[in-house]
Amino acid sequence: MIETLSNPVQFDRAYRDHAPAMLAVATRVLRDPAAAEDVVQDVFMQLWRKPDAFDSARGSLSSYLTMMARSRALDRWRTRAARDAAVERSAQKVRLERPVAEDAAEPVLRKDSRRRVLLALDELPGDQREAVLLAFGKGLTAREIAVAARVPLGTAKSRVRLGLQKARTELAAAA
Repeated sequence: MIETLSNPVQFDRAYRDHAPAMLAVATRVLRDPAAAEDVVQDVFMQLWRKPDAFDSARGSLSSYLTMMARSRALDRWRTRAARDAAVERSAQKVRLERPVAEDAAEPVLRKDSRRRVLLALDELPGDQREAVLLAFGKGLTAREIAVAARVPLGTAKSRVRLGLQKARTELAAAA
């Protein structure tokens, strides 16, 4: 039978003979005719590429193709169900995390916090302030800060670390 599946004429005949039953099975599983057609096409493409996957000693070509169509349709259904569940979980998470109406005091508190942070940064020595601002204001890495400030990498790291420590101390004292 493998030789006949390698022959395009015989393969076309197998398609005409078995595709309707395969389509019916896949449609029952997926409840989507277009997706079922894709399943039938995928099964026949696999059969065309690897005709030796079918073993006539294990059963008829009809049984093999119908089983492959059902199996592939179930795989698609499971994938679609998992994707839909993930989308629903994500949408539910967004609904739950939706911001609550902001308290009137929040903008004032944020502005006050920003002012305190800026005052704490003003208290830092110039090199440390520059390193902290480059790290957290510009998002630079320690290596990029070292290049920008023309200092060794260890010095850049120390400036950021010491600057943050001093800024925390200033903020804690102001609170």
